[in-house]
Amino acid sequence: MADTPPYRFDKTASAAQLQEGYLDLAAGSGSGQVVTVAGRVMLRREMGKLTFATLTDWTGSVQLFAGAGWTDRFDAFNKISLGDWVGATGEVVRTRTGELSVQVRSWQLLAEARHSFGDKWRGVADVDTRYRQRYVDMWANEGSRQAILVRSRAVSVLRRFLEDRGFVEVETPVFHPVPGGATAKPFVTHHNALGTDLYLRIALELYLKRLVVGGLERVFEIGRVFRNEGLSPRHNPEFTMLELYQAYADYHDMMELTEQMVAHVARQVAGRTELTYGGRPLDLTPPWRRATLLELVAERTGHELSLQMGADELRRRAAALGVPVQAAWGPGKVVLEVYEKTTEPSLWGPVFVMDYPKEVSPLARDHRRCPGLVERFEAVVAGRELANAFSELTDPDEQRANFEAQARARAGGDEEAMPLDEDFLRALEYGLPPTGGLGVGVDRLVMLLTGAEAIRDVIAFPTLRPAPGT
Repeated sequence: MADTPPYRFDKTASAAQLQEGYLDLAAGSGSGQVVTVAGRVMLRREMGKLTFATLTDWTGSVQLFAGAGWTDRFDAFNKISLGDWVGATGEVVRTRTGELSVQVRSWQLLAEARHSFGDKWRGVADVDTRYRQRYVDMWANEGSRQAILVRSRAVSVLRRFLEDRGFVEVETPVFHPVPGGATAKPFVTHHNALGTDLYLRIALELYLKRLVVGGLERVFEIGRVFRNEGLSPRHNPEFTMLELYQAYADYHDMMELTEQMVAHVARQVAGRTELTYGGRPLDLTPPWRRATLLELVAERTGHELSLQMGADELRRRAAALGVPVQAAWGPGKVVLEVYEKTTEPSLWGPVFVMDYPKEVSPLARDHRRCPGLVERFEAVVAGRELANAFSELTDPDEQRANFEAQARARAGGDEEAMPLDEDFLRALEYGLPPTGGLGVGVDRLVMLLTGAEAIRDVIAFPTLRPAPGT
């Protein structure tokens, strides 16, 4: 087409504004109001000297109503291709069939679409195309665009919720000289100028706790973390975490904060706390159930487990439940494996799974009443972990011992075990007050709000295997 796309375009109304603002406009009536809209033409049909087109922007759709008797360059309008970006000016009317429309007086081609967006009514069905060409998917499948908008809204609400409670947002390094804060295999890179290897962060935790030592009593960060792990419906190698730390608090305070925060986000974003996920009802209304890990395993399997049974007996019981374990694992690791394989996927929740074995929680504080356990919980919703929280370990000597145990496991071949971080230990030696810490998987929260079954549906550009032939 002959149009030269402009450098800018004055749009005065969105599709949603028109749909909301002219609800009372009667069929067959004009409003007398002239507006300018812009978006992609996603459907067009010609009826002699009249042409109807569906114009879609990021808020919704409105009809363009063009006619040979009033539309500039009407013949050229009929040559618009599906997917072309178009700007149009005209009166807001409602056609005799009741369709809210802009009666196009003038129009302009803003950008040409040289590729098809697929069948308008079925969208892009090919999964590979959907994720590799998200810019196509977001137009052809409205739900994909909506998921990204819901995500943006959810992050904004999370941020405001915490700021209203006195938390300060901070930014911590993405490159870490020592990977820590979680048990995960990191990505490694090399800094040429410094001549040293650095690691993409696997968690935000250790730097945020340094800031609490520095006197920031309530801090949070919403940031990307990176773990060198496989792809699954629940896992993407880079994902977004919300981590927060509150001085003078413990894991009970974190439970209350978690349930209140998640419920608030659901109300603000979805309009309610009673959701449907995977075809099942899911009620996020506080208070959530609180139960220990060992209680939940007993409920699910009928087997009472205890760390005092010792590793050999726990291995026998794991085998009886069909859970394979490794000979080198201690009692705590065996118990955790039994829980994760037999119990966690069945927890619809929401439920706070409390009191984890110390062996698998090197950053959490000892339970004040139960030897061998720590004050840690995971919030499990719809069969998957949504949040992880501790009464934080504040004793530098105990933290060093835990790091040293992790280092031995790492030397024994456990690539996910934490290395020893001397600078973090030095920070603890300056004094960390009693502190509660919480990490929330932002992607998984958005999955609940949108009904998405796969994490890649709520990430704009998920990590994919290389395309064939590349």
